[in-house]
Amino acid sequence: MEERRRMTYNVNRKVLDEGDLDEMGEKTHTKTSLCDKIKGSMSCSGPRVKSCLLGAFPVASWLPRYSFREDALGDLVSGISVGIMQLPQGMAYALLASVPPVFGLYSSFYPVLIYFIFGTSKHISVGTYAVMSVMIGGVVDRLAPDSNFEIWDNVTNSSIIDSVARDQERVRIAAAVTFLSGLFQILLGLVQFGFVVTYLSEPLVRAYTTGAAIHVIVSQLKYAFGINPKRYSGPISLIYTVVEICYLLPQTNVGTLVVSIVAIVGLILAKELNAYLGKKLPVPLPIELVAVIIATVISWQVNLESRYGVEVVGDIPSGLQPPVAPTLSLFGQVIGDAFALSVVGYGIAISLGRIFALKYGYKVDSNQELIALGLSNSIGGVFQCFAISCSMSRSLVQESTGGRTQVAGALSAVVILFITLWIGSLFEELPKAVLAAIIFVNLQGMMKQFMDIPALWRSNKVDMMIWVVSFILTVLLNPDLGLAAAIAFSMLTVIFRTQLPRYSLLGQVADTDIYKPVEDYGQVRQVPGVLIFRSSATLYFANAEMYQEALGEKSGIDITKILSIKKKLEAKRKRHEKKMAKKAKKELKKKGIDMQEEPNSEHQKDIATIDVDNDPDTSLPRAIILDLSPVNFLDTVGVKTIKSIRRDYGEIDIEVVLACCQSGVVENLLAGGFFNDKVTKSCLFDTIHDAVLYCLSGRAKHQNDDEYTQEFSSFPCPLALQESKETHF
Repeated sequence: MEERRRMTYNVNRKVLDEGDLDEMGEKTHTKTSLCDKIKGSMSCSGPRVKSCLLGAFPVASWLPRYSFREDALGDLVSGISVGIMQLPQGMAYALLASVPPVFGLYSSFYPVLIYFIFGTSKHISVGTYAVMSVMIGGVVDRLAPDSNFEIWDNVTNSSIIDSVARDQERVRIAAAVTFLSGLFQILLGLVQFGFVVTYLSEPLVRAYTTGAAIHVIVSQLKYAFGINPKRYSGPISLIYTVVEICYLLPQTNVGTLVVSIVAIVGLILAKELNAYLGKKLPVPLPIELVAVIIATVISWQVNLESRYGVEVVGDIPSGLQPPVAPTLSLFGQVIGDAFALSVVGYGIAISLGRIFALKYGYKVDSNQELIALGLSNSIGGVFQCFAISCSMSRSLVQESTGGRTQVAGALSAVVILFITLWIGSLFEELPKAVLAAIIFVNLQGMMKQFMDIPALWRSNKVDMMIWVVSFILTVLLNPDLGLAAAIAFSMLTVIFRTQLPRYSLLGQVADTDIYKPVEDYGQVRQVPGVLIFRSSATLYFANAEMYQEALGEKSGIDITKILSIKKKLEAKRKRHEKKMAKKAKKELKKKGIDMQEEPNSEHQKDIATIDVDNDPDTSLPRAIILDLSPVNFLDTVGVKTIKSIRRDYGEIDIEVVLACCQSGVVENLLAGGFFNDKVTKSCLFDTIHDAVLYCLSGRAKHQNDDEYTQEFSSFPCPLALQESKETHF
């Protein structure tokens, strides 16, 4: 192997503090006032108006440049493929949302068209999504349980459920929470709150979707077994539901169970075959649509509902629903759920959108995505849709079948429109067990996310803990509360990591201006008489006290004890001087000498005085350098902490200087009142080595030249400090 080429360099300059750098660089101190910022944001010009319009309506920027020759065929094939997938998935996810299946088709049409106009991602497929649907279902079942719609049947002398009234009320609730979640997303987008997704880390999102998938599976077990368990709400409701299902297992409908098993096995085998033939086929086989068609035909021919009691989809009205204003009275009851839906839907969509954008080299506007999803949900809520996001399985199909732009999504909506207007009623005999089987099989990808745990254990145990805790909280507390609790726990891990940083003493790598932790490197030496201290986290109110304690522990200086002893000695010295002065005054008075009459007499020199030893303790360092390179901001407590450290150590003749301060930190120090007539920017240095050379030159002021030269020459540093205070390396 060729030896790595090494380059050497030399720099000849003065030791520079922050004040010198400000002067050399001619730092400007002018800041844009708030009024100027407001005026600038309110200014109007032709290019700015055009930019705002194109930003608000992205379709106007890319559609005029649409290339029919390059993109049309791929978008057409992709749109038809995704539209075919939307049919069974939309109907299946409507069951998750506890609304009639036809409303899943509406949710696959209106929001997709809105996103086509306002969205910025070219590859994601928006529409119904399992996690969002199960969250909607939780709200709907909580506010409109079956028990609220029981009526007495005189024919059978028993209570039955008025399914028509129940479904109407559930659609109203789903539309209201969807409309409100869309308003939240629009509001967050208008205030440029797209960065909220940064708080949804990848381990948290993957754990959350896995936990939500467990809720989805449990909610569909009743369709797979043909039983009717109670729907519980609130914390640990999943456990109650599972117990209820186990209790009702003896009442399983055999015909429904057989349909479920056959559908699941058939879908799994077909998907494996599809994956095997994927490279040989130009377009993936529409396995789910084929399953729906076959199941519908069999159910119609065999009459599964009347002969075996297999529950079917039922009435699917043709045509579209007219717009209906959302029920405002429900907003107060669903506001928390709506906000959770807005955050979850946006987090999933923007995460997947950024993956495709990075792969194909274009930009996704996070704030515009919030507005696009918000408009899709709010307008969709008016047309009785339930909340949407993007589906990974459909997005992968859209990409793999040649989809290049948002036109593919619009074409998939056209496919759904065709199905809704003309052929939707053909699927009325479709067994709900088949839709449940489609959901089970589509969730196998989420179940594979359990493999994240061993991978995270090897790479980052804190992220592994976030994954496990987020999953448990989501399963136990339901998706809405689980998300809030998971985010809170994720924030706590950040706080704990900043409260428990790593504290190090730095030493010099021989013959360089590089400083590393002495405990990590065998060939690193501490600078004689200079202690360099670093914390791995920023300095703020939560860890300020620990910062001071760690400095004392690492330096071996109990500053509190030393200052206490010094104060006691000072008080003792003053008492002794006062006592001796009184004694001397009495002796002079006996000799008849009045001190007040002769204040400047020679007799005053006879008063005893105490000489104080001002020589510094050689066991203590002469200077401490605080390396603030990991610190990106200082709050008022942090500024007071540094001021306190400089004051306390200064009282025992240890100079404290700061190194590697970022510009924002310097501004925090300035605003926090750190600088005054005595403390200037001369105690701030841009590099640790400048600070070290400054501290070494400061030692020369207290020692004779021979002693300083001898000690400095024993320090193995080629960056020798010259009489002109210039650095050579």
